[in-house]
Amino acid sequence: MQFLGVSALILIAAAIAGQISVRLQLPAVVGELIAGVVLGPALLNWVRPTADLHLLSELGVIILMFLAGLDSDLGLLKRFGRPSLLVAVLGMVVPIIGGFGTGIAFHFNTWTSIFLGLTLAATSVSISVAVLQEMQQLDSPQGATILAAAVVDDILAVLLLSIVSSLAGPTLQSGNKFPNLGVELLAQGGYLLLLLVVSYWLVPRFMALAAKLLIPQAETVIALILCLGLAYLADLVGLSAIIGAFFAGLACGQTSYQKILSKKLNALGYALFIPIFFVSVGLQLTLTGLVQDWQLFLVLTVIGVLTKLIGAGGGAKLAGFSNASTLVIGSGMVSRGEMALVIAQIGVQNHLLAPDRYSAVVGALILTTIVAPLLLKVSIHRLGSAAK
Repeated sequence: MQFLGVSALILIAAAIAGQISVRLQLPAVVGELIAGVVLGPALLNWVRPTADLHLLSELGVIILMFLAGLDSDLGLLKRFGRPSLLVAVLGMVVPIIGGFGTGIAFHFNTWTSIFLGLTLAATSVSISVAVLQEMQQLDSPQGATILAAAVVDDILAVLLLSIVSSLAGPTLQSGNKFPNLGVELLAQGGYLLLLLVVSYWLVPRFMALAAKLLIPQAETVIALILCLGLAYLADLVGLSAIIGAFFAGLACGQTSYQKILSKKLNALGYALFIPIFFVSVGLQLTLTGLVQDWQLFLVLTVIGVLTKLIGAGGGAKLAGFSNASTLVIGSGMVSRGEMALVIAQIGVQNHLLAPDRYSAVVGALILTTIVAPLLLKVSIHRLGSAAK
């Protein structure tokens, strides 16, 4: 079967490119994206998007979002609730405004402009965590605030994505599942209430059942049932499937099985499904599109960096941090990554982002991710100098 050979080739390329990326002190996801660009129509044209790859990619993003919820530390929100909330909210509002303004300036329609802002709003702090660890700042007030704000940021990004996709859906797509928007919103409200019930009452009981089952990997099987089931129900009511996966992970993360689930599902996800998702994102990026749309690419990169510095940094300033600490926190929130790429991919699938503008958007997300650790290192050095 040709598909098996293609899958093997994707995993080989992802492993090599990811290794090089980590060696350069960048996240493996950057290498995986570049691997997709190299293998795809942009360069070698060895791999093209297919229905089989799309299916594995969908499973990859669902497992990725489940792991994001599973590894979210709600304890940080309790300790750094107010500052992290200010940093997260302003760190999303300002980029959304900046992205919306950019979309309007480039003559996008209203929904596409809103979606562009939402793409810029998502934060990934995996790189920031590595820099903070390296410079012994992870347990500092600045580091803890960045981590806690990232938890809030992820939750808000997932919710806003579902709302925007749902409201824009009747305008941009045909074949809606519901007769009118009111019925759809009612169904979605019922689903969100169901999430609360499932999270606080059913999930702990389902996970406790794992101890009584005799089948292998019982806790992992039950977690995947919850993940896929809630993702399916979210899609059924017109929400993004990732909101169900994320909250399933968030609920499972509050049980005693969090560590074992994280270990096993990280192994499953990052061994197969998640690399295929990121390579698939890269397959859709074309160098021709990037060159032709270079103005949007550069503007989005600059807006992406500045709006996080101003928004997240402004939130830190309102929370009482010094100017030097404010710069550290703002820089720590600049990095985009997994969540932003997920949103971009969903945008193309839901016709919220035109395929011919996709390369510029993803290119800008990658460049801000590369710039972020450099900004953070400089800001931490300035914080040290200010302390002296």
